[in-house]
Amino acid sequence: MKVVLINGSPRKRGCTYTGLKIIQDRLSENQVDSEIIHVGNKPIIGCTACQKCTKLGKCFYSDDLVNEAADKIREADGVILGSAVHYASITGAASSFFDRLFYSMPSEDLRLKFGASVVSCRRAGASTAFDQLNKYFTIRQMPVVSSNYWNQIHGNSPAEVYQDVEGVQTLEVLADNMAYLIKCCHASNVPVPQEEPKAFTNFIR
Repeated sequence: MKVVLINGSPRKRGCTYTGLKIIQDRLSENQVDSEIIHVGNKPIIGCTACQKCTKLGKCFYSDDLVNEAADKIREADGVILGSAVHYASITGAASSFFDRLFYSMPSEDLRLKFGASVVSCRRAGASTAFDQLNKYFTIRQMPVVSSNYWNQIHGNSPAEVYQDVEGVQTLEVLADNMAYLIKCCHASNVPVPQEEPKAFTNFIR
């Protein structure tokens, strides 16, 4: 049992990482392995809609960690996306990274894996960024794991993150729920529903 956590903040050990680390520690208490991947602070090309991934089974661009993250997700039971809040949205690098990651991965590599998202902010903008991240899951047939509040952590430094007692609890409950659902799937013999071919409708002809 394993969960891949992706840190979309440019700061490798900042507030977003601290939130993900809180989750990672709680997953470990639940006997679930995990790994944190840092997107980094270098420019990341966004999706160019080249469609080459439909033939390659991976993103055509390979000078960053997108394909490496995809390989790790294939072997995992759950995915947690994290990002700092920039202008009430996720970071630009995170947006480019996640767009290419979720678009290039074949359906069978993501379908029915558990997904969750975490946002960190100093003060405001968390809800819109949180909504943006969750859309990656809901378009790829990934059940979204919830907590007892929206998964947001507040602070201007890692030390301040730990002072957000409600935020810390929210992330710990999220980890407990993720671990529980993964264990339920591993213990179940219920067959996976057959995937239906995607129906496309164009509104302008």
